[in-house]
Amino acid sequence: MSSSLLTNSAAMTALQTLRNVSSNLQTTENRISTGQRVATASDNAAYWSIATSMRADNAALSAVSDSLGLSAATVDTEYTALTAVVGDSSGGLTKLQSLLVEAKTAGIDRTKIQADITQIQQQMKATASAATFNGVNWLSTTTATPATFDLVSSFSRVGGTPTIGAITLTIANYSLYTSSQGGILDKVSGGASVDTIDISTLTDSAADQTTLTGYITQLTTAINSVASAAADLGAVKNRIATNTDFVKTLMDSVTRGVGQLVDADMNAESTRLQALQTQQQLGVQALSIANQNSQSILSLFK
Repeated sequence: MSSSLLTNSAAMTALQTLRNVSSNLQTTENRISTGQRVATASDNAAYWSIATSMRADNAALSAVSDSLGLSAATVDTEYTALTAVVGDSSGGLTKLQSLLVEAKTAGIDRTKIQADITQIQQQMKATASAATFNGVNWLSTTTATPATFDLVSSFSRVGGTPTIGAITLTIANYSLYTSSQGGILDKVSGGASVDTIDISTLTDSAADQTTLTGYITQLTTAINSVASAAADLGAVKNRIATNTDFVKTLMDSVTRGVGQLVDADMNAESTRLQALQTQQQLGVQALSIANQNSQSILSLFK
Protein backbone atom coordinates (compact mmCIF):
# COMPACT_ATOMS: atom_id res chain seq x y z
CA MET A 1 0.00 0.00 0.00
CA SER A 2 1.40 3.39 -0.91
CA SER A 3 1.99 6.04 1.70
CA SER A 4 0.74 9.57 1.03
CA LEU A 5 1.76 12.68 2.85
CA LEU A 6 -1.29 14.65 1.72
CA THR A 7 -4.01 12.02 2.07
CA ASN A 8 -4.20 9.91 5.24
CA SER A 9 -7.02 7.50 4.49
CA ALA A 10 -6.68 5.67 7.79
CA ALA A 11 -7.00 8.92 9.74
CA MET A 12 -10.01 9.99 7.69
CA THR A 13 -11.75 6.66 8.34
CA ALA A 14 -10.95 6.80 12.05
CA LEU A 15 -12.18 10.40 12.22
CA GLN A 16 -15.46 9.55 10.49
CA THR A 17 -16.02 6.62 12.83
CA LEU A 18 -15.26 8.82 15.82
CA ARG A 19 -17.76 11.42 14.61
CA ASN A 20 -20.50 8.79 14.32
CA VAL A 21 -19.73 7.42 17.75
CA SER A 22 -19.74 10.92 19.25
CA SER A 23 -23.09 11.68 17.59
CA ASN A 24 -24.64 8.46 18.93
CA LEU A 25 -23.12 9.15 22.33
CA GLN A 26 -24.67 12.62 22.41
CA THR A 27 -28.08 11.13 21.50
CA THR A 28 -27.81 8.57 24.29
CA GLU A 29 -26.71 11.20 26.81
CA ASN A 30 -29.70 13.37 25.86
CA ARG A 31 -32.06 10.44 26.37
CA ILE A 32 -30.56 9.71 29.76
CA SER A 33 -30.67 13.35 30.87
CA THR A 34 -34.28 13.90 29.71
CA GLY A 35 -35.58 10.39 30.34
CA GLN A 36 -37.13 10.49 26.87
CA ARG A 37 -36.18 8.92 23.57
CA VAL A 38 -38.55 11.34 21.81
CA ALA A 39 -38.01 14.72 23.43
CA THR A 40 -38.39 16.92 20.35
CA ALA A 41 -40.13 16.67 16.98
CA SER A 42 -36.80 15.98 15.30
CA ASP A 43 -36.44 12.74 17.29
CA ASN A 44 -39.63 11.27 15.86
CA ALA A 45 -42.17 13.67 14.38
CA ALA A 46 -45.13 11.26 14.48
CA TYR A 47 -44.64 10.10 18.06
CA TRP A 48 -43.86 13.62 19.26
CA SER A 49 -47.09 14.94 17.68
CA ILE A 50 -49.18 12.18 19.26
CA ALA A 51 -47.56 12.65 22.66
CA THR A 52 -48.06 16.42 22.54
CA SER A 53 -51.76 16.01 21.73
CA MET A 54 -52.24 13.41 24.44
CA ARG A 55 -50.51 15.62 27.00
CA ALA A 56 -52.92 18.42 26.07
CA ASP A 57 -55.83 16.00 26.51
CA ASN A 58 -54.47 15.02 29.90
CA ALA A 59 -54.35 18.68 30.92
CA ALA A 60 -58.01 18.99 29.90
CA LEU A 61 -58.85 15.86 31.92
CA SER A 62 -57.07 17.40 34.89
CA ALA A 63 -59.33 20.45 34.55
CA VAL A 64 -62.35 18.12 34.40
CA SER A 65 -61.15 16.44 37.60
CA ASP A 66 -60.90 19.83 39.31
CA SER A 67 -64.36 20.77 38.03
CA LEU A 68 -65.80 17.51 39.33
CA GLY A 69 -64.32 18.27 42.74
CA LEU A 70 -66.00 21.68 42.75
CA SER A 71 -69.27 20.17 41.54
CA ALA A 72 -69.13 17.47 44.21
CA ALA A 73 -68.72 20.09 46.94
CA THR A 74 -71.61 22.15 45.57
CA VAL A 75 -73.95 19.16 45.25
CA ASP A 76 -73.00 17.93 48.71
CA THR A 77 -73.82 21.33 50.21
CA GLU A 78 -77.26 21.41 48.59
CA TYR A 79 -77.91 17.76 49.46
CA THR A 80 -77.01 18.31 53.10
CA ALA A 81 -79.37 21.28 53.32
CA LEU A 82 -82.23 19.38 51.68
CA THR A 83 -81.76 16.51 54.10
CA ALA A 84 -81.89 18.95 57.01
CA VAL A 85 -85.09 20.51 55.64
CA VAL A 86 -86.76 17.10 55.41
CA GLY A 87 -85.71 16.71 59.03
CA ASP A 88 -86.78 14.14 61.56
CA SER A 89 -88.82 13.95 64.74
CA SER A 90 -86.94 16.94 66.16
CA GLY A 91 -87.15 19.40 63.28
CA GLY A 92 -87.77 20.15 59.64
CA LEU A 93 -90.79 19.20 57.57
CA THR A 94 -91.17 15.90 59.40
CA LYS A 95 -91.57 17.66 62.76
CA LEU A 96 -93.79 20.30 61.17
CA GLN A 97 -96.15 17.62 59.87
CA SER A 98 -96.35 15.95 63.26
CA LEU A 99 -97.20 19.31 64.88
CA LEU A 100 -100.07 19.84 62.43
CA VAL A 101 -101.40 16.36 63.16
CA GLU A 102 -101.18 17.18 66.86
CA ALA A 103 -103.09 20.39 66.19
CA LYS A 104 -106.07 18.31 65.05
CA THR A 105 -106.66 17.34 68.66
CA ALA A 106 -109.77 19.01 70.06
CA GLY A 107 -109.17 21.61 72.75
CA ILE A 108 -105.40 21.79 72.23
CA ASP A 109 -103.62 25.14 72.52
CA ARG A 110 -102.80 25.83 68.88
CA THR A 111 -101.11 29.14 69.74
CA LYS A 112 -98.29 27.28 71.48
CA ILE A 113 -98.05 24.82 68.63
CA GLN A 114 -97.79 27.75 66.22
CA ALA A 115 -94.79 29.04 68.18
CA ASP A 116 -92.97 25.79 67.38
CA ILE A 117 -94.17 25.91 63.78
CA THR A 118 -92.84 29.45 63.32
CA GLN A 119 -89.41 28.44 64.64
CA ILE A 120 -89.27 25.50 62.24
CA GLN A 121 -90.33 27.70 59.32
CA GLN A 122 -87.62 30.22 60.11
CA GLN A 123 -85.01 27.51 60.57
CA MET A 124 -85.83 25.89 57.22
CA LYS A 125 -85.58 29.23 55.47
CA ALA A 126 -82.25 29.94 57.15
CA THR A 127 -80.98 26.48 56.16
CA ALA A 128 -81.91 27.10 52.53
CA SER A 129 -80.23 30.52 52.56
CA ALA A 130 -77.07 29.04 54.09
CA ALA A 131 -76.80 26.30 51.44
CA THR A 132 -74.30 28.35 49.45
CA PHE A 133 -70.99 27.13 48.05
CA ASN A 134 -68.74 29.35 45.96
CA GLY A 135 -71.60 31.80 45.54
CA VAL A 136 -73.99 29.11 44.25
CA ASN A 137 -77.32 28.40 45.94
CA TRP A 138 -79.95 26.17 44.36
CA LEU A 139 -82.39 26.13 47.30
CA SER A 140 -82.97 29.84 47.79
CA THR A 141 -82.94 31.41 44.35
CA THR A 142 -83.32 34.84 42.83
CA THR A 143 -84.02 36.17 39.36
CA ALA A 144 -80.26 36.05 38.72
CA THR A 145 -80.13 32.30 39.32
CA PRO A 146 -79.88 30.40 36.01
CA ALA A 147 -82.66 27.95 35.16
CA THR A 148 -80.14 25.13 34.65
CA PHE A 149 -76.63 24.30 35.80
CA ASP A 150 -74.13 22.29 33.77
CA LEU A 151 -71.62 20.33 35.82
CA VAL A 152 -68.62 19.44 33.60
CA SER A 153 -68.17 15.69 33.86
CA SER A 154 -65.97 14.47 31.00
CA PHE A 155 -63.67 15.35 28.10
CA SER A 156 -62.91 13.36 24.98
CA ARG A 157 -61.38 14.06 21.57
CA VAL A 158 -61.96 12.17 18.35
CA GLY A 159 -59.59 13.40 15.68
CA GLY A 160 -59.56 17.16 16.04
CA THR A 161 -63.04 17.42 17.55
CA PRO A 162 -63.24 17.76 21.34
CA THR A 163 -66.40 16.81 23.26
CA ILE A 164 -67.15 18.09 26.75
CA GLY A 165 -69.76 16.12 28.70
CA ALA A 166 -71.89 17.71 31.41
CA ILE A 167 -74.52 16.80 33.99
CA THR A 168 -77.39 19.23 33.51
CA LEU A 169 -79.48 20.09 36.57
CA THR A 170 -82.82 21.91 36.47
CA ILE A 171 -82.76 24.27 39.44
CA ALA A 172 -86.56 24.45 39.78
CA ASN A 173 -86.46 20.83 40.97
CA TYR A 174 -84.45 21.84 44.05
CA SER A 175 -85.57 25.40 44.73
CA LEU A 176 -87.35 25.72 48.08
CA TYR A 177 -87.71 29.50 48.06
CA THR A 178 -87.74 31.92 45.13
CA SER A 179 -88.08 35.66 44.74
CA SER A 180 -91.44 35.06 43.01
CA GLN A 181 -92.66 32.57 45.63
CA GLY A 182 -92.57 29.68 43.23
CA GLY A 183 -90.44 27.29 45.29
CA ILE A 184 -91.44 24.06 46.95
CA LEU A 185 -91.92 25.69 50.37
CA ASP A 186 -93.08 29.20 49.50
CA LYS A 187 -95.55 28.37 46.73
CA VAL A 188 -99.05 29.31 47.90
CA SER A 189 -101.61 26.50 47.84
CA GLY A 190 -104.97 26.56 49.64
CA GLY A 191 -104.41 30.10 50.87
CA ALA A 192 -100.96 29.54 52.38
CA SER A 193 -97.53 28.14 51.66
CA VAL A 194 -95.53 25.85 53.90
CA ASP A 195 -93.51 28.93 54.78
CA THR A 196 -96.58 30.90 55.90
CA ILE A 197 -98.80 28.29 57.57
CA ASP A 198 -100.40 29.81 60.69
CA ILE A 199 -102.79 27.82 62.89
CA SER A 200 -102.85 30.18 65.88
CA THR A 201 -106.37 31.39 65.11
CA LEU A 202 -107.88 28.03 64.15
CA THR A 203 -110.53 26.42 66.34
CA ASP A 204 -112.21 23.04 66.67
CA SER A 205 -114.83 23.98 64.08
CA ALA A 206 -115.36 21.69 61.11
CA ALA A 207 -114.16 24.35 58.70
CA ASP A 208 -110.93 24.87 60.64
CA GLN A 209 -110.40 21.12 60.93
CA THR A 210 -110.72 20.93 57.15
CA THR A 211 -108.13 23.69 56.86
CA LEU A 212 -105.77 21.72 59.11
CA THR A 213 -106.29 18.62 56.98
CA GLY A 214 -105.39 20.69 53.91
CA TYR A 215 -102.22 21.92 55.63
CA ILE A 216 -101.24 18.34 56.51
CA THR A 217 -101.79 17.26 52.91
CA GLN A 218 -99.70 20.21 51.78
CA LEU A 219 -96.90 19.18 54.17
CA THR A 220 -96.99 15.61 52.91
CA THR A 221 -96.64 16.82 49.34
CA ALA A 222 -93.75 19.10 50.34
CA ILE A 223 -91.98 16.28 52.15
CA ASN A 224 -92.27 14.07 49.07
CA SER A 225 -91.00 16.86 46.81
CA VAL A 226 -88.01 17.73 49.01
CA ALA A 227 -87.19 14.06 49.57
CA SER A 228 -87.32 13.50 45.82
CA ALA A 229 -85.00 16.47 45.25
CA ALA A 230 -82.57 15.12 47.86
CA ALA A 231 -82.69 11.66 46.29
CA ASP A 232 -81.95 13.16 42.88
CA LEU A 233 -78.93 15.05 44.23
CA GLY A 234 -77.81 11.88 45.97
CA ALA A 235 -77.80 10.12 42.60
CA VAL A 236 -75.86 13.04 41.12
CA LYS A 237 -73.33 12.72 43.96
CA ASN A 238 -72.79 9.08 43.10
CA ARG A 239 -72.41 9.89 39.42
CA ILE A 240 -69.85 12.58 40.15
CA ALA A 241 -67.90 10.20 42.39
CA THR A 242 -67.90 7.55 39.66
CA ASN A 243 -66.82 10.07 37.03
CA THR A 244 -64.05 11.36 39.29
CA ASP A 245 -62.59 7.89 39.71
CA PHE A 246 -62.88 7.22 35.98
CA VAL A 247 -61.20 10.50 35.00
CA LYS A 248 -58.28 9.83 37.34
CA THR A 249 -57.91 6.31 35.98
CA LEU A 250 -58.11 7.64 32.43
CA MET A 251 -55.42 10.23 33.14
CA ASP A 252 -53.14 7.48 34.44
CA SER A 253 -53.83 5.42 31.31
CA VAL A 254 -53.02 8.35 29.02
CA THR A 255 -49.82 9.04 30.95
CA ARG A 256 -48.76 5.42 30.56
CA GLY A 257 -49.58 5.54 26.84
CA VAL A 258 -47.48 8.66 26.32
CA GLY A 259 -44.67 7.05 28.27
CA GLN A 260 -44.68 4.01 26.00
CA LEU A 261 -44.32 6.31 23.01
CA VAL A 262 -41.59 8.67 24.17
CA ASP A 263 -39.94 7.43 27.38
CA ALA A 264 -36.42 6.05 27.14
CA ASP A 265 -35.59 2.52 28.31
CA MET A 266 -33.00 3.45 30.90
CA ASN A 267 -31.62 -0.09 31.13
CA ALA A 268 -30.96 -0.16 27.41
CA GLU A 269 -29.61 3.39 27.35
CA SER A 270 -27.22 2.64 30.22
CA THR A 271 -25.84 -0.36 28.36
CA ARG A 272 -25.58 1.65 25.14
CA LEU A 273 -23.78 4.48 26.96
CA GLN A 274 -21.07 2.18 28.24
CA ALA A 275 -20.60 0.62 24.80
CA LEU A 276 -20.40 4.01 23.07
CA GLN A 277 -17.95 5.37 25.63
CA THR A 278 -15.72 2.38 24.98
CA GLN A 279 -16.05 2.88 21.21
CA GLN A 280 -15.17 6.54 21.64
CA GLN A 281 -11.99 5.69 23.54
CA LEU A 282 -11.01 3.16 20.90
CA GLY A 283 -11.80 5.66 18.16
CA VAL A 284 -9.50 8.24 19.74
CA GLN A 285 -6.73 5.67 19.93
CA ALA A 286 -7.31 4.58 16.31
CA LEU A 287 -7.15 8.18 15.16
CA SER A 288 -3.96 8.72 17.12
CA ILE A 289 -2.38 5.65 15.51
CA ALA A 290 -3.50 6.76 12.04
CA ASN A 291 -2.00 10.20 12.57
CA GLN A 292 1.34 8.62 13.38
CA ASN A 293 1.51 7.16 9.84
CA SER A 294 2.65 10.51 8.45
CA GLN A 295 5.48 10.55 10.98
CA SER A 296 6.70 7.17 9.67
CA ILE A 297 7.19 8.72 6.21
CA LEU A 298 10.08 10.75 7.66
CA SER A 299 12.04 7.57 8.26
CA LEU A 300 12.13 6.98 4.51
CA PHE A 301 14.31 10.06 4.06
CA LYS A 302 16.86 9.37 6.72
